[in-house]
Amino acid sequence: MRGPVAPPQVPLSASRADSFRDLVQDSVERLERRWPQLAEVDFVVLDVPGTSEETVPLGSALSAEKERPAQIVIYRRPVEIRTKSRDERALLVHEVVVEQVAELLGLSPESVDPRYGQE
Repeated sequence: MRGPVAPPQVPLSASRADSFRDLVQDSVERLERRWPQLAEVDFVVLDVPGTSEETVPLGSALSAEKERPAQIVIYRRPVEIRTKSRDERALLVHEVVVEQVAELLGLSPESVDPRYGQE
């Protein structure tokens, strides 16, 4: 019998990019419970930053402008390179999301998520 190894809804068929987006979404959903205003923020995943700086950012936060809502960008490849397992990646993704939300809101990361840096 020919066919796919696994049906599309099974995680086996999810790409690395899709799995990464899921980690970002999980982190955002955790924070939205405490910070409902994050529903107005666009969370974007890009493969790499478009900069040629010496240090490679893991994320960035852009304040809202006239025609664009506030935006938080998480860079997939730099995060993946710094982690070895899915658990490490999930933790780093959450830290980056917390840091960028803190920057956007003008707060400390510990104010955004009291467990920041403890996991």
